[in-house]
Amino acid sequence: MTKRFVSELVAGSAIDEVFLLAQRAMAHKKDGNPFLNVTLSDRTGQVKGVVWDQVERIAAAVAEGDFVHVRAQVGEYRSSLQLVVKDMARVPADQVDAGDFLATTTRDVAKMFDRLKEMTARMQTPHLKALFEAFWSDDAFVAAYVRAPAAKLMHHAYIGGLLEHTLSMAILSEAIAAHYSGVDRDMLLAGVILHDVGKTRELEYTRRIDYTDEGRLLSHIIIGLSMLDEKLKQVPAFPDVQAQLLKHMIVSHHGERAFGSPEPPKTIEAVLLNYIDEMDSRVNSIREYVAKDLSDGSWTPYHRLLERHFYKGPADSEAE
Repeated sequence: MTKRFVSELVAGSAIDEVFLLAQRAMAHKKDGNPFLNVTLSDRTGQVKGVVWDQVERIAAAVAEGDFVHVRAQVGEYRSSLQLVVKDMARVPADQVDAGDFLATTTRDVAKMFDRLKEMTARMQTPHLKALFEAFWSDDAFVAAYVRAPAAKLMHHAYIGGLLEHTLSMAILSEAIAAHYSGVDRDMLLAGVILHDVGKTRELEYTRRIDYTDEGRLLSHIIIGLSMLDEKLKQVPAFPDVQAQLLKHMIVSHHGERAFGSPEPPKTIEAVLLNYIDEMDSRVNSIREYVAKDLSDGSWTPYHRLLERHFYKGPADSEAE
């Protein structure tokens, strides 16, 4: 049977389909009876749902992270699609195609990684070049690095997203380092490649993209520092000051304490890393938002986080 994706759901239709149970939470009505709020997902997106009947039986039979067979009616609630779930049952993982449930980069992963390795191979700073040789020779790390998403939701939130985001930033960093005098090209490139390295362990991305226990407890910044420390031990006589500057880039790449950085950027390379990261992530998130908007007209719906509408270009009728 052909898979019916979240992006294809329309109000008023009935569905009999397999999704991933991304979230579930028990709540109670005013009369004290329980109901279940759920979030179901596949590689095209997420949809909220509610279970009114047989709540305790269904809640006992399924858990977050399960693939679930869902029978439901598609309706609308507060201008968004919502499923009224009639029944839900766990489906063994070996009976589903995992590719239906995790979005993946459309770019060639092997080519992206080869280009990134070529850039580090051109480094003129021996200890930084040796550092990346240590990273790239770690097969387990590389396997995670080329597969990891860059985020759970906001930008590059798909398999291979971290590599795609990092390579885009690396290309930008080389252009910017060539434009401004006095910028340490190798240090900027190193910071770009390592700034989000902790996301290989902050996020889990086997069935769904979500935070690991380690990720929630420590964050990708702390994890990244630990991973860097492990590899620095493999590079003989790595200069202490250069190690501190590189760690500072990881620590400060969010730009402000309010955004999760323990310290703000305090070197030119750290400042540039922050802006390059912000630019690439913002462009990707806006493009994704515009691409997913199937409404008519020249403007997207209001983006609550960015607090604006985005112009899509003239409507078809205006362009004729």
